[in-house]
Amino acid sequence: MSTTRILDGGMSRELLRLGAELKQPEWSALALMSSPDIVREVHQEFIAAGSEIITTNSYALVPFHIGEDRFHEEGPALIRLAGRLAREAAGAVTDRKVLVAGSLPPIFGSYEPQNFQPARVQDYLEVLVENLAPFVDIWLGETLSLIAEGEAVRKAVAASGKPFWISFTLADDETAIRGGAPKLRSGESVEEAASWAVSSGAAAFLFNCSKPEVMRAAVEAAARVFRERNAPIEIGVYANAFEGETGEAAANEGLHDTRDDLNDDAYSRFACSWAEAGATIIGGCCGIGAAHIHRLRNTLFG
Repeated sequence: MSTTRILDGGMSRELLRLGAELKQPEWSALALMSSPDIVREVHQEFIAAGSEIITTNSYALVPFHIGEDRFHEEGPALIRLAGRLAREAAGAVTDRKVLVAGSLPPIFGSYEPQNFQPARVQDYLEVLVENLAPFVDIWLGETLSLIAEGEAVRKAVAASGKPFWISFTLADDETAIRGGAPKLRSGESVEEAASWAVSSGAAAFLFNCSKPEVMRAAVEAAARVFRERNAPIEIGVYANAFEGETGEAAANEGLHDTRDDLNDDAYSRFACSWAEAGATIIGGCCGIGAAHIHRLRNTLFG
């Protein structure tokens, strides 16, 4: 476990806790428009909790949230602001190196693989990549529901010269929780996605924004593929704390209820299980805050 690296947690609820206004359709992008200092403060709190990698608040900077016109008119400046705030928070740390991951979200909506538009996706990803590039150390394509979304991210960052990580969201219905074969929300198997990752050049292969109960099986499935292919790809996990079946509604469609049973101790126990299965990058997604990350780090490192 000593080689484990700690990611940050979910941004939105921490923004709310510190006083930022979030409402649809802009969601977490609204904090960049109205209270950027709070965005920086959230980054700082995750760093203080032990995060070694923080993620830019660029997840909602897509037409799905801010609209097509605003994306083209204001998007580049907002994307640069998201990158700069994360870089400033990481750069202020003097006792260790904190990396900045550039969030590249699903362009056409979270948990909605049926809406993916391969002919248009690069038009939007190019804007995110161009404006985040000066500030980030690695790229993080996250909450992706199908392999084609991962391939789109690979293409978008290919010329940047920076490593990229790909994180898929998993089916987390009752069948999956009871031991069904781990699958992406598209229905593609984790083994298929891991095989794609081997050929993609990805430096890390992660799972996020799904219930913690389904993560270990996915880690084990990916680890088997990487062992068989002799692929030195890191595996990571950052689960959410949503109640109910998260496939029933798009992520960031509103403020989902979070589970009362998933406190920082409970989440840390899950994290230990993922580390035992082979995950070396661990953090949290929606509903997992700085307190969770602090306990997670203490539990993993003693």
